[in-house]
Amino acid sequence: MIRLMLILAVLAFAATASAGEACRKVQHLGDGYTVCTFDPAHYDVQIFQNDRNGKPYGSFRALEMDLRQDRIYVRFAMNGGMYLDDQSPVGLFIENGREIKAINTNKGWGNFHLLPNGVFYVHEGKAGIMESKAFAASGIKPFYATQSGPMLVISGRLHPSFLADSPSLKTRNGVGVTSDGKVIFAISDGPVRFHDFATLFRDDLNCPNALFLDGSISSVDIPEWRRRDSLFPLGPVIAVTQMLPG
Repeated sequence: MIRLMLILAVLAFAATASAGEACRKVQHLGDGYTVCTFDPAHYDVQIFQNDRNGKPYGSFRALEMDLRQDRIYVRFAMNGGMYLDDQSPVGLFIENGREIKAINTNKGWGNFHLLPNGVFYVHEGKAGIMESKAFAASGIKPFYATQSGPMLVISGRLHPSFLADSPSLKTRNGVGVTSDGKVIFAISDGPVRFHDFATLFRDDLNCPNALFLDGSISSVDIPEWRRRDSLFPLGPVIAVTQMLPG
């Protein structure tokens, strides 16, 4: 009887892990993307940086192996914000309700400082994306948060710096939140411009707010597809996790 119950629990977990929101291929303006959708009310969307020894995970495999010690399964993961040479976050980083790095609204060089930038946050089964200065003034105290930039879509409008004919083409990844609260991750299959990546979120994925996570080093981990990118070291990682039965 105990063995039967264990088998049923494992089968139930497998069914849950494969059902509902998932990953799919999307075409937009002639370019291909991998798009994954999760409802934070039903899935644990978390943000990770350091392992239990205080060292940056640096890879999806390291994160998976560490979480398995606590019987936690990674269904999806993506690089989750820009980082410095030591793999620490450039901007705001909150993990398990603790602010590890303060918000960064300084002007500077590079995509992170292409203002406005923004914050992706998760708290009590809900997720949001907000322009950084607005987030700092909001008083929101989320359980998880990561800052990156630039914003792709801001209240339904594209970032003002994006050009439809820009010659800057790179592999890009980002995250958006739909009007009904679902979290949508997207990574391009090849080089794309900011403008086209932003219109993917606004026009095809119906995200009134979306945030750029990074370019060139863009990486994703989709165990069900047997895809685990490992070409570049990682800083913050956004992961969708699930507790194993037992």
